[in-house]
Amino acid sequence: MSTAAAPSKLSMNQVLLCGALIVTLSMGIRHGFGLWLQPITMERGWTRETFAFALAIQNIAWGLAGPLAGMLADRFGAFKVLIVGGLLYALGLVLMALSTSGLAFTGSAGLLIGMAQSGTTYAVIYGVIGRNVAPEKRSWAMGVAAAAGSFGQFLMVPVENWLISGTGWQNALFLLSIASLLIVPLAFGLREPQQSRAHNAQHQSIAQAVREAFGYRSFQLLMAGYFVCGFQVVFIGVHMPSYLKDNGLSPQVATYALALIGLFNVFGTYAAGSLGQRMPKRYLLSGIYALRSVAIVAFLLAPLTPMSVYIFSAVMGVLWLSTVPPTNSVVMQIFGIQHMSMLGGFVFLSHQVGSFLGVWLGGKLYDSSGSYDVVWWLAVALGIAAALINLPVREHAIARSQTPAAA
Repeated sequence: MSTAAAPSKLSMNQVLLCGALIVTLSMGIRHGFGLWLQPITMERGWTRETFAFALAIQNIAWGLAGPLAGMLADRFGAFKVLIVGGLLYALGLVLMALSTSGLAFTGSAGLLIGMAQSGTTYAVIYGVIGRNVAPEKRSWAMGVAAAAGSFGQFLMVPVENWLISGTGWQNALFLLSIASLLIVPLAFGLREPQQSRAHNAQHQSIAQAVREAFGYRSFQLLMAGYFVCGFQVVFIGVHMPSYLKDNGLSPQVATYALALIGLFNVFGTYAAGSLGQRMPKRYLLSGIYALRSVAIVAFLLAPLTPMSVYIFSAVMGVLWLSTVPPTNSVVMQIFGIQHMSMLGGFVFLSHQVGSFLGVWLGGKLYDSSGSYDVVWWLAVALGIAAALINLPVREHAIARSQTPAAA
């Protein structure tokens, strides 16, 4: 009797290398968008809310397109979604540079780039990791991919600041559009064998998977916690440069602060992925959110100096994207790998709703009150809530009936 051969898979090293480079580019470029706030609004004569609203739309478009991008990646292959995402990214950056009205800027920097990010970041990459990396190494591998996104921030933010200073903000966007096209050839390194994806698609329809996830309490709690993550990191990432300048600190301090967040998050996300192999992930997530609130309170109460900014940035950097590996790993533990990219996209949608509110409220409340204080303290309160929300999460695989799924 012959034994069926196991479906071939991509090597773990290949998946991590190509996935890490794609996330480095995609996340690295978008982390520096806050550096464009003042030069664009000053030249175009726009309010900060106009710029902030476009980036808020970017985040919500990213979130809304995420489940669809994940569904397509699970069904037809991640590399096809990544190619389309890379092309959209380049187009969005070019049109962002050429936009002369708030509506056009919202369509390019907001809608197009948001859609591009849904197909070039974590949900799609984590689906490939889940299908090609052994279960005992998945949390660690997710930490490596998230650390790559953090390294992208550390690498790209100073580069973007240098490009803006040396070539002007428009030319800087044109050059970044060329860089984003590198995602296309890298996507072919994540082209999975057809039989591998077919082997994993055995039991559930898409509709069944969605109903199961949204009816499960722990999935709801993870989504609520991820909402807070989005609110905090996007508010800080976009508005902190202007907050520091408003308080008399030089633009270089903001550049170094964002770079430090990226540098220290390399260690934070890697550590979160590794710790997720050794301890309950719900406790890890709860601790991360609680420590964020402590860090923000200390930052607001301490005298604002370059050194206090750098210390805050380093601490927040450790906590910045460290929620990503444990959150996605828990989703995979509960529901399995068949619909991982799609379910990860739904969780990330909640993150992006939080991002929308964080970046938009930052601009809205600043324009109405002349201060970011209310949003800072709201971020503190939400962090405490997220720490409590994650404690009841159940991490074990969901119990399913053995009856076959309907065709």
